Amino acid sequence: MTELSQIRQGALAPANTADVAEAMMSATGLRIDIDRRRGRGAGINMSGRFEPRSRETFDDGWESLEDLPPFKTEVQVEKPRTVITRNESPDISFDRSINPYRGCEHGCIYCFARPTHAYMGLSAGLDFEAKLFAKPDAPRLLERELARQDYKVRPIAIGTNTDPYQPIEKEWRIMRQILEVLRDANHPVMIVTKSAMVTRDIDILAPMAEKGLVRVGISVTTLDRKLARTMEPRASTPSKRLEAIRMLAEAGIPAGVLVSPIIPALNDHEIERVLEGARTAGATEASYVLLRLPLEVSPLFRDWLLRNYPDRYRHVMSLIRSMRGGKDYDAEFGKRMKGAGPYAWQIGRRFDLAVKRLGFNPTRRQLRDDLFVPPLGTGVQLSLL
Repeated sequence: MTELSQIRQGALAPANTADVAEAMMSATGLRIDIDRRRGRGAGINMSGRFEPRSRETFDDGWESLEDLPPFKTEVQVEKPRTVITRNESPDISFDRSINPYRGCEHGCIYCFARPTHAYMGLSAGLDFEAKLFAKPDAPRLLERELARQDYKVRPIAIGTNTDPYQPIEKEWRIMRQILEVLRDANHPVMIVTKSAMVTRDIDILAPMAEKGLVRVGISVTTLDRKLARTMEPRASTPSKRLEAIRMLAEAGIPAGVLVSPIIPALNDHEIERVLEGARTAGATEASYVLLRLPLEVSPLFRDWLLRNYPDRYRHVMSLIRSMRGGKDYDAEFGKRMKGAGPYAWQIGRRFDLAVKRLGFNPTRRQLRDDLFVPPLGTGVQLSLL
């Protein structure tokens, strides 16, 4: 029985009428053939929300959809004027970040950064995973910005939007060059990644750690390899991420685990197991984020959930909405990361008890900012004085 038939016959009952309409659309017209999107997270590629026209792939009887090429990873060069992004969000711990890439080949279906691809006239769906942008000038621009006389040192966060260690980093090596600039300037940095590739740069990170300049967080969503492959198709396997934590810790690099996102009725039963595995590997800090479904992420996630876990669709979405004021997402500061309501409280309480039992977060280390030395490299304009 197809998903559409299940919906029509009542065997599969999404939470409300809007879900029924969207599920029926994705099951009939908007979903991309599996052979074209093999190895990708998203199943649809709807037009960006700023586009004046929407696009839909359908068979018009002249040529078969089977003749369309599969989605292949394409990388374009982006030339920004600056590389440090500032923010004033009251519920995050940093005020600046760097994103070496736009879009992410990991293809995590829940990625809250997906809607940013609309600013490029592209889809938050498959385009976000396949049409990527690299910023090879980022190290030079960073060098120039750090050399400004009015620059004030604060830790820079990397990996907060798209992963700096996604597969294309193997070829472009932009993240490594950025770390070299930060190392030479004794600048503090916080890194978040789902990739074991971070261990490639231990030779840079270990000396920085000795000076108290770096902290690395590894995001571990699940220990279920099958779920991870479906939900995060091109990210490192859970075992590889735990191994990365172990290698970082053994090299003296402060390593933490980010249990993110927690998805009710899908991976929330694993909270304690993930924390135990990370603690055994050597992680000393732990935090979590509840699933966030802003803008286009909501239909993408719902389509994914319907394709892969149709029997859980209604239950998962009902619990999500119970923590988001009856909506798929509530962007209110203070609530967007953790949610609200009894189920959100239960998740937070379980997490806190496990963290306390396992000895996480004894004293959070503050990265040093008193060792900073402004760079004098090729990307820096020298003073005329």
